Amino acid sequence: NLAAAVIALMVAGGAFLEDFARARATREMTALLARQPRHAARHGASGLEEVPIDAIRPGDRILVRQGEVVPVDGCLASAAAVVDASALTGESVPLRLTRDAAILSGTTNAGEAFDLQAMKPAAESTYAGIIRLVEQAQSSKAPMARLADRWALGFLAVTAAIALLAWLVSEDPRRVLAVLVVATPCPLILAVPVAIIAGLSRCAAVGVLVKNGAALELLGRVRVLVLDKTGTLTEGRARLAETLVLPGFDPAEVLRLAASLDQASAHVLAVGLVAAAREAGLVLATPDAVREVAGAGIAGRVEGRAVALGGPDFVGAFPALPDGQAPGAARVLVALDGIPAGVLVFADPVRTDAPAMLAAARAAGIRRVVLLSGDRLTIAEAVGRSVGVDAVLADRSPIEKVAAVLREKPGGPVLMLGDGVNDAPALAAADIGVAMGARGTVASAEAADAVVLVDRIDRLAAAMRIARRARGIALQSIGFGIGLSVLGMLAAAAGQLTPVQGAVLQEVIDVAVILNALRVLRG
Repeated sequence: NLAAAVIALMVAGGAFLEDFARARATREMTALLARQPRHAARHGASGLEEVPIDAIRPGDRILVRQGEVVPVDGCLASAAAVVDASALTGESVPLRLTRDAAILSGTTNAGEAFDLQAMKPAAESTYAGIIRLVEQAQSSKAPMARLADRWALGFLAVTAAIALLAWLVSEDPRRVLAVLVVATPCPLILAVPVAIIAGLSRCAAVGVLVKNGAALELLGRVRVLVLDKTGTLTEGRARLAETLVLPGFDPAEVLRLAASLDQASAHVLAVGLVAAAREAGLVLATPDAVREVAGAGIAGRVEGRAVALGGPDFVGAFPALPDGQAPGAARVLVALDGIPAGVLVFADPVRTDAPAMLAAARAAGIRRVVLLSGDRLTIAEAVGRSVGVDAVLADRSPIEKVAAVLREKPGGPVLMLGDGVNDAPALAAADIGVAMGARGTVASAEAADAVVLVDRIDRLAAAMRIARRARGIALQSIGFGIGLSVLGMLAAAAGQLTPVQGAVLQEVIDVAVILNALRVLRG
């Protein structure tokens, strides 16, 4: 009776321990799900009204009260705001924003109430995408966990063989019972999933959302890192570096007329040009008769003068000009009244954290780093030298990027990090694709196996360390737990353990391997 009571107590304790371990391992991801807002205060004709977030449409004006989670992606419609983005980025310092600043859903209002103008519906906003990824991660099973399930069948056969041996040697049913009681597949069927889930949860806490356990395992075994340039190693924002002019033209006047015309364009270079002119204190005029040809250039009239910006095929033949000092992301020709006037040189600054991230990635096990870009070789090489990559592959189309990724696979598992639509095929072709989610495109995020939620690539190196630690601890739990369990079964078969002692030993092994698996959360 005592043995039966102790065994029943241990079984109940094991179930409680399993529930505790899973809850502890998924705490960060569960917190993300729990924060999801359900309603929002929308300004209407009759004042504020509480509406489901699914009813919010782009252009709606929403009141976000102090402490509330921002329900949709939008821009700040009030003069200022203070938001806490720690749930998404892991950064504990609140962000101070001014009017028209972009605010992602999932951030928390850490200051006074403010108005937000919705830019996307709830289903297409950042936080909704994160929720979908979290749900996918929680429902997936890693290859190591599936392998552990198969090993559990082998462990069952070993247990049956030892129990049969105990009966044949002693014909004592208590020995057989002791063998069965001490046998615990917990290191296989629980400790491994707990380690993997804890790794997923820990990665989410540092700002990298890994979609499933298979991706986490691969993240811990990556040997080759392939990087896109624009928006990944660089800031992805074109900035005017130089204004080069021909004799007889004033640089400030060329810049002012060019920026005045580019106010009519939404191109990324046009945005950078207009911003640079305004920062220089230039007063821009309103353009008219504007004609823009996608991928070629823009032409129109400014203050009665004909202005054209673009490449030589659009603007016309240009005499030779000095290249300038900056490795430009692009060079835009400027013609005034049909006469070549100058060249605007744009640069895309390298991220300040890029060299440190690559050093950390190498420390985490990366053996080779490749810069893969669709940009010109001279530009890509300049960026590659500044951050310290092993190889530079430039002038690559999306199809050629896929081929380049496939050629790297003999060197070990390949990780591709990118942020644009043109990176999506390469992300899918890599062993594990990682998208820059803060400013990246939807296409790249959907094609990727993991998403960096914050605009900081150094978080990827942290996720790689966590993945490697999770895999190592999972294997450690298997070896330690199964080894102790087999030794305990042999001792029970030899009559050295009673059923009660076997139940206690089994519970000790379970507690030890689960607590060991939870060490991933401290990594």
